Parts: sequence; C-alpha cells; structure tokens
Amino acid sequence: MRPVFVQLQCSPGKTYEVADELFRREVASELYSTSGDYDLLMKVYIEDGVDIGKFINDNVANIAGIVRSLTTLTFKAF
Repeated sequence: MRPVFVQLQCSPGKTYEVADELFRREVASELYSTSGDYDLLMKVYIEDGVDIGKFINDNVANIAGIVRSLTTLTFKAF
C-alpha cells in the first residue's frame, strides 16, 4: 500500500460536511483541518497497482463542497 496525501479546498462553510462525508466513505486514514490555501489535509493508503488519479476522482473529488484538490505522492518514509 502506498500513502498519498491530499489537500482539499472547500466551499465556504462546507469543510465539516466534506470531512463528515470522507469519514462516512471510510476513505481517509487520517484527516486534519488546516490553515492556509487548503482547508483539509487527508492521508489515504492506496493499494499497489491502483490508478491514484481514478481513486481520488471516484472517492474524493466527487464530494459536494470540494472546490480544489492537491495530491502529493510519497516515495520513501524516513
């Protein structure tokens, strides 16, 4: 499994609704509210061989209230 971090920018007033839906879908291993350009930081584990873009598209990006996402791939944990 590969850890991937996704930052989410939400519509004003929708951050908690987006967070609730992510937990309902059981997508996030960890989910944090953040300051700055993005409202949420999520850590997900994706099975080897799974298309990461499709996974994010099918399980995250289609949640109402998400305006923008930024996906960061990981290579090595230290």
